[in-house]
Amino acid sequence: MTDPIFGRLDLSSFAFVRAFDNPTVSELIGAGAAMAVVLGGLAVLVILTWFRLWAPLLRVWLTSVDHKRIGIMYCVLALVMLTRGVIEGVLMRTQQAFGLHGGFLTPDHFSELFSTHGTIMIFFVAMPFIAGVINYVLPIQIGARDMAFPVMNQISLGLTATGAALVMLSLVVGEFSTGGWANYPPYTGADFQPGPGPDYWIWSIVLAGIGTTLSGINFAVTIYKGRAPGMSFLRMPIFCWTVICASIIMIFALPPLTVAALMLAADRYLDFHFFTNDLGGNMMNYVNLFWLFGHPEVYLLIIPCYGMFSEIVPTFSGKRIYGYMSMVYATMAIAVLSFCVWLHHFFTMGQSANVNAAFGIASMAIAIPTGVKIYNWVATIFRGRIRMTVPMIYVVGFFYLFTVGGLTGVMLANPVISYQVHNTLFLVAHFHNVIIPGVLFGLLAAYHYWFPKAFGFRLHEGWGRRAALLWIAGFSFTFLPLYWLGLQGMPRRSVTFSDPSFQPFMWLAFFGAALILSALTCICIQLWVSIRQRDQLAAPLGDPWNGRSLEWSIPSPPPAYNFAVIPQVTLRDEFTDAKATGRAYAEPEAYEDIEMPNNTAIGLIVCVCATALGLALVFWIWWLAALSFCAMVAALIGRTFLTETTHIIPAAEIAADHRAWLARVGAAGAVNRLDETHERNAGLAIPERPARAEPAE
Repeated sequence: MTDPIFGRLDLSSFAFVRAFDNPTVSELIGAGAAMAVVLGGLAVLVILTWFRLWAPLLRVWLTSVDHKRIGIMYCVLALVMLTRGVIEGVLMRTQQAFGLHGGFLTPDHFSELFSTHGTIMIFFVAMPFIAGVINYVLPIQIGARDMAFPVMNQISLGLTATGAALVMLSLVVGEFSTGGWANYPPYTGADFQPGPGPDYWIWSIVLAGIGTTLSGINFAVTIYKGRAPGMSFLRMPIFCWTVICASIIMIFALPPLTVAALMLAADRYLDFHFFTNDLGGNMMNYVNLFWLFGHPEVYLLIIPCYGMFSEIVPTFSGKRIYGYMSMVYATMAIAVLSFCVWLHHFFTMGQSANVNAAFGIASMAIAIPTGVKIYNWVATIFRGRIRMTVPMIYVVGFFYLFTVGGLTGVMLANPVISYQVHNTLFLVAHFHNVIIPGVLFGLLAAYHYWFPKAFGFRLHEGWGRRAALLWIAGFSFTFLPLYWLGLQGMPRRSVTFSDPSFQPFMWLAFFGAALILSALTCICIQLWVSIRQRDQLAAPLGDPWNGRSLEWSIPSPPPAYNFAVIPQVTLRDEFTDAKATGRAYAEPEAYEDIEMPNNTAIGLIVCVCATALGLALVFWIWWLAALSFCAMVAALIGRTFLTETTHIIPAAEIAADHRAWLARVGAAGAVNRLDETHERNAGLAIPERPARAEPAE
């Protein structure tokens, strides 16, 4: 019988109380993590109050529907969650380094760590980071004023933040699931895990998954309907192509995950039997539904990062992307094939050889368009005017590490090999060998590349180089040894081991984890130093890297409306040609009033109500669940009654701001690309070899 007020929430649910009652090393580590969350939250509250930042935070950020601010908030959320994810990864590597015949963590605590680590890194680091970059870059790259659905964009952010908040709350109240990031039943059913752990996973994933699905719809409609005049599909930057393919995956792959999680909730809450052996249930139905999402999800993460590399490589090579059409076809082929390979995640379940062969062939085939992209990037670099800036260091690390990961992926596409190394550290090494160089390196490169566009000053180059090199070295030392351990038969998810021959490689992985933690520290230091030196790093004129697409043709940071006048696109690399032919920075013939959406608190309300709803469902506080759900529905319905949802920015104000910026451009000195990291780089580039600028085919 649960309490009518607090449900199954009691004092023993709090990490501090558990540590007090049972002061083991494992419990004390959990209490320390909970204390870090509490103290971090209190520190934020004190800072906001002390510096009187509540009003601007609410007025300028939390109620904004500007795609740029929403994109920045997505990225901030991702970086905060990245910090927790990396610390948990280091803790796991530390446990395994000392894990011969023991260690300091209990098996349940270790299981909780790899479950939260996987869930956080996939759903609350990679996906919000990608959504943030897309939100910021996409509209200004296609010449749009905002996303197609600005308010829905804000709601999507609120739901994603809700999922992240529930995962963070699980550190303090209750505990998270121990069933891995996939949360497989029947182990996560009520019989095996009656506590709140799997429920935390279910509701964080369901709510964040709805937000991601809405984002996919928003991105797709923005590209279909929001492109500037003259920007046909084949004049879009490659990044936009990757976004449209990723959006399609979001729209069609997220619903199976949401349905699977809700069916699992029905098993746990309502005593249904979808995924239990009794009364006709079958857990393989869950596995199929999850991986019907799970493998397209891998490409949902990697495809936008392919687009980021496709913007960075031409810019820092001083050339157009090689093989534009083949890049487009390859991107579309990967998106289609991503839905045809999910069964290779359970080659061991006992299906026929013919089924295994079909999915093995499809899994191998997806390497072909990926290889096309690698060759095209290398061909773009070949004989280019390369500048080895921080984004290009990440690109080089991506090339050699991702190639190793791709080759091991082809190995695992063979059902015979997959059967032998399934559930070993070989699989862990392969997965991280794809995700970290392919996704995380791409996102960090994009973070450095587009940061000056978002904030008007560049990131410190020296600290960025240190971070990039440490990420590359740290990954290599941490995960490449795991291939050998996997081939030697060490199972994944092992809290301890008994074979002494494993220990040297575990220490090597521990050393690599320390390098990764140092890389994360360098990123924090880089941001701090860059903010302090923002006057020397300022690049307000908008083009610090001699960029090729439309986002570099406007001030940094851009105005709320992005473009004073929507550009007319005639070529694929429109801004490069405009600079080469002298059309860039010309004053428009006329300015017009611009209609923009008003700020609204609906996303914030949805976030608060959805977080309360999720927490109430986890702890069976039914009155709070009903109240928060009704409040959220009432807010959404109430929003539909608003009639004044937009405001007008007068043409005179737009003209004055734009002319002031053009005057600064005219008075500034352009810099050569060799000086782009120098403080005299204010964001105005000398066009390189203008006589050789050619129209796109």
